[in-house]
Amino acid sequence: MLLCDIGNTSYDFLDGDTNYKESAKTFNPKTITKKVFYICVNPHAKKVLNELDNWVDISRHVDMKNYYESMGVDRIFACEAVREGVIIDAGSAITVDVVKDGVFDGGFIYPGIKAMSQTYKNISSVLDYPFNFECRFDKMPKNSQDAISYGFLKTLQSEVLSHNMDIFLTGGDANEFIKIFPHAKIDKLLIFKGMQKTIKLI
Repeated sequence: MLLCDIGNTSYDFLDGDTNYKESAKTFNPKTITKKVFYICVNPHAKKVLNELDNWVDISRHVDMKNYYESMGVDRIFACEAVREGVIIDAGSAITVDVVKDGVFDGGFIYPGIKAMSQTYKNISSVLDYPFNFECRFDKMPKNSQDAISYGFLKTLQSEVLSHNMDIFLTGGDANEFIKIFPHAKIDKLLIFKGMQKTIKLI
């Protein structure tokens, strides 16, 4: 079974146990002749794929009464994969979603590492530091790098931990966020697992 999660910059494939990416700028989906089950947030790619019979959009098979209309399909399928817990998808944006007893309970969106770093840099060049994911959260910072790190990360950490639930990390920056959520589980295939679960119901 070939699965594909299509974003604005890449086609992320899962072929059996093999996970690989193709550039959204250069990849031609017409080169694949086998059936592909996909989800997509890329409007240009959607137009192309609508004309290809072997590409099957599975997002229409999700019961949307559990979600809100403008919610990203990648977030939805990550939630579909989890029975109970807090899901952190750490990509260009950081999304945090809570699932209770198999039902989406709500969530929020936070700027990603690159976006937030650029925000601080735009304020002042003296705030152009990488985030310190190992800074202490039990005392107020006394240097600029830890000050911006504390401001960015402590709020996120506190909100996630307040739910007292299992934490699932996915997305490109999951390996950074495991430093502030050491008991979390990293699952880079979480969205694909939600897709697989939905396909079984089709």
